[in-house]
Amino acid sequence: MPTSIRLAPEIEERLNFLAAQTGRSKAFYLREIIERGLDDMEDYFLAAEVLERVRKGKEKICSSTEIKKDLGLED
Repeated sequence: MPTSIRLAPEIEERLNFLAAQTGRSKAFYLREIIERGLDDMEDYFLAAEVLERVRKGKEKICSSTEIKKDLGLED
């Protein structure tokens, strides 16, 4: 799916330099950045949503003692 983004001039310069020095395309590096960063972004933003539900009392939480008991791992 073609997508366009606007980069700050200094970021575009860095990307152009990297592509020229390595012989790879700018598109290659943009794909790499997105693919590697997407996991972190998902982790952060989805965790923030869960934290907000916990704070509002809308998300069930369990203590480690409860989890150990449920899993049969009590001492």
